[in-house]
Amino acid sequence: MSPIKVGLLGLGVVGSGTWNVLKRNADEIARRAGRRIEIVAVAVRDLDKARALVGDDMTLTTDGMDIVRNPEIDIVVELVGGSTLAREWVMEAIAQGKHVVTANKALLAKHGNEIFAAAHQRGVMVAFEAAVAGGIPIIKAIREGLSANRIQWLAGIINGTTNYILSEMRNRGVSFAEALADAQRLGYAEADPTFDIEGVDAAHKLSLLASLAFGIPVQFSKAHVEGITSLSLEDLQHAQRLGYGVKLLGITRARPEGIELRVHPTLVPAQSMLANVQGAMNAVLVHGDAVGQTVYYGAGAGDLPTASAVVADLVDVTRLQNADPGHRVPYLAFQHDAMADTPILPMDEVVSAYYLRLRVDDRPGVLADVARILAQSDISIGSMFQEPAGDHADIIFLTHEAREGAINGAISQIQGQSFVRSAVTRLRVENL
Repeated sequence: MSPIKVGLLGLGVVGSGTWNVLKRNADEIARRAGRRIEIVAVAVRDLDKARALVGDDMTLTTDGMDIVRNPEIDIVVELVGGSTLAREWVMEAIAQGKHVVTANKALLAKHGNEIFAAAHQRGVMVAFEAAVAGGIPIIKAIREGLSANRIQWLAGIINGTTNYILSEMRNRGVSFAEALADAQRLGYAEADPTFDIEGVDAAHKLSLLASLAFGIPVQFSKAHVEGITSLSLEDLQHAQRLGYGVKLLGITRARPEGIELRVHPTLVPAQSMLANVQGAMNAVLVHGDAVGQTVYYGAGAGDLPTASAVVADLVDVTRLQNADPGHRVPYLAFQHDAMADTPILPMDEVVSAYYLRLRVDDRPGVLADVARILAQSDISIGSMFQEPAGDHADIIFLTHEAREGAINGAISQIQGQSFVRSAVTRLRVENL
């Protein structure tokens, strides 16, 4: 059979990795796909730099529309990032009847519903394994391997930059600022790391995973998002003393009244698998009603791991491009006309255990006053300890499960007391 012809948008870290993987493993990939997969045109910003990688025979352009409107191209691979030009090119590729492979989680988190609807209407595929957790085949696992299950919850470390920072803070005893500087020096963090350290990147990915798990539209705008910028080394040390590690987790859970969709720093038991994921690695736990808990671990970023996922999608599209669209695996695991309208729960309705740290005057009656406020809010204390320091003390509580709204109300009351020296620190606790 004639080769599948691919147009590549972007030749950065992932794009160059994709080029190298396809070139290095061309024969093995052809054996798996049933025909050869060849990149025949590339859109880049710097033509000279690209030419040094792909050679003189490759068709190069600086305009992505040249790729998506090229009638010889079967599949468009979008690796430019962002959600402006990328959206225009992807939507035009679909309109031209071309299949799309993308690693762009921000694009799909913001415009995924529009893109998937257009692809369904046109009868083409949109594959995005590389958009979540790099080289870990988590999307294929949920979409196909766990299709017999009613997914009950999933939780994961899905941002390598923040996991590296938290690992360094815990293992080396350095501050957030020092760990971030190291991550930037080593290339784990961008010069502007905002999307990573504020939890936005993880929320993009989680919104896609929730759609796959529960058959709901992509709803990034309804996710609760907190980053790690306010975490102090002392809180990580207190958590360790209590038998926990701290990780930035994406968590989505089906409850009778709706679906939780949240990203935030979380205390997890020190002996758990998630607590022991180190460096820039990713890990996702998925719990299905039939299979129980399954674990997916690996490199969440990097040129070759992400390229592995891109090329795997190319193989899938190659295998299925001539299949009846109604019998292909749906983009979001559920058939297009069977998506649910289950609501995303407001964060105030989420139930969790909590870690609270209060800096207060070291005088009689303070602990009793705090305990009274918590009790009045129907919050039960699981354990606590106190660390005196001169004329003040830090009191650390672990609560039993409580509603987020109740915790927020109690914190507001505590914060208004004259004996409180600084803002109350609140972290959620999950026994995963």
